[in-house]
Amino acid sequence: MIAVDTSSWIAFFENAGGADTLLVGRALTDNQACMPPVVLTELLSDPRLPSRLELLISQLPVLDILSGYWQRAGMLRAKVIRLKRRAPLADALIAQSCLDHDVALVTRDSDYRSFARVAGLRIVAA
Repeated sequence: MIAVDTSSWIAFFENAGGADTLLVGRALTDNQACMPPVVLTELLSDPRLPSRLELLISQLPVLDILSGYWQRAGMLRAKVIRLKRRAPLADALIAQSCLDHDVALVTRDSDYRSFARVAGLRIVAA
């Protein structure tokens, strides 16, 4: 399984080029794409999201929130902030979901590099 970040989903939906969009397409074809809960929420928050895309993303497996998730996510974010790096709350929550399930994250968002540095988040196509 491989998790996909909002930035890569949007690029994929817009047919943008890039290694990440190729990976998203391959993961969908191979039934290997999964959805961190925050990414699902971000995507479904777009009132212009076409219903066919809403159906697609709603059918993907969603990573479960495990016991202690909120505490681990807060501590993860604190580690990144201590380094004086950007640590958006949504990114910390997405990173922690991936860490909890030991799945790599496909993303275009460079902010995840700090989470990789402090916690070993595996990033693909950043």
